[in-house]
Amino acid sequence: MSITSHDVARLAGVSQPTVSRALRGDHRVSEATRARVREAAEALGYVPSEAGRSLSTRSTRRVGVVVTDLTNPFYPHLIGPLHDELERHGYRMMLFTERSETALETERLLDRSIDGVVLTTAVIGSPLPAELNRRGLPFVFLNRETGNDGADAAVVDNEAGGRLVAEELVRLGHTDVALIGGPADTTTGRDRELGFRVGLSEAGVGLPRHRVRRGPFDYGTGYQGLLELAADGPRPTAVFCGNDVIAIGAMNAARRLGLDVPGDLTLIGFDDLPMASWETFDLTTVRHDLDGMAKAAAGLLVERLSGGAPEEPRRVTFAPELVPRGTHAAR
Repeated sequence: MSITSHDVARLAGVSQPTVSRALRGDHRVSEATRARVREAAEALGYVPSEAGRSLSTRSTRRVGVVVTDLTNPFYPHLIGPLHDELERHGYRMMLFTERSETALETERLLDRSIDGVVLTTAVIGSPLPAELNRRGLPFVFLNRETGNDGADAAVVDNEAGGRLVAEELVRLGHTDVALIGGPADTTTGRDRELGFRVGLSEAGVGLPRHRVRRGPFDYGTGYQGLLELAADGPRPTAVFCGNDVIAIGAMNAARRLGLDVPGDLTLIGFDDLPMASWETFDLTTVRHDLDGMAKAAAGLLVERLSGGAPEEPRRVTFAPELVPRGTHAAR
C-alpha cells in the first residue's frame, strides 16, 4: 500500500492539514513542526502528490520560462541561477522554447499547468505580455523587455554599458569606430547602441551608418559583420560588439584577415560570459551580475504569486562595469 499524508500525520503527531501546510513550507507552521513533518515523511518514504496539491491549493508550484534562443551560450548562464532560486522558493521550472515568440502557442502557457512566466527573450512590440496580462497570468521580464511599462522586470542598464565602452574608446584615442550590434527589435540591442552613440557624440566622435552592422546575438553576426566592415573602405580601429558571442565571431574574422587584436584592432564585448576570460579570448567586455539579475527576477515573480507584491510594476536595474582584458589598446 502507498504511504499517504495521513500516515505522515500519525507518525509526526500532527493533523493531516498540518502535514500539507508543513510540506509546502507554509510559515504559519512553526519551523520545529515543519522539521518533524519532514523527518516523518522521509522516514516513511512519502512523496507528496503534485496533482492533489494543485487541486487543493489551485497552485501548480511551476513557473514557465520562455527562451527563444537556446543556441546562445548566454542563456544557460541565466537559466541556471534562475532555476536554483525558483527551486529555493519551492517552485519547479518548465522551459518553453520556440524559434520566436510569434511561434509560441500562447495556449501552452495558459493551460493552468504553470502559475507564472519568466520572459527572457522578449522583443519590442511583442503581443505576448499583453495577452498574459489579459488572461491574468503573472509574469516578469528578465534580461529583455518589450519597451513598454506595465510589468515587473530585472534588467541591466544597457544604455549605461554602451556609454562605458564609448568613454573607454575615446580615452584610448579611437575616433574611427564601428558597431556590430544585436537586433534593433530588442531592448538589449537598441539600448546598448543608444548608449554607445550618446557616449561617442558627447566626445565629438561620430558613428556613421556604414560603420554599423546588426544581427542576431550570435557568432555569425560578429564574423560576417567584421568582414563587411573591413571590406567597406578603410577599416575602423575599434569595434564595439553587442555581446561576447558577437565579439568572439569578430575575433575569428580578424584572424582570417590577418589583423592583430588589439595591435591592429580593438574589440570590446558585453555580458562577461565565463568564456570571455579564457586565455584563448581574454576579451575586454562589459560585466553585469547575471546571477543577481536571475535571482531578482525569481524573487519578483514569487512575491507577485504570493500576493505580497504592490499593484504597480517593479523594476530592478543592475549597473554594468567595464572589465579590461587583452583585446583593447590605445590608438
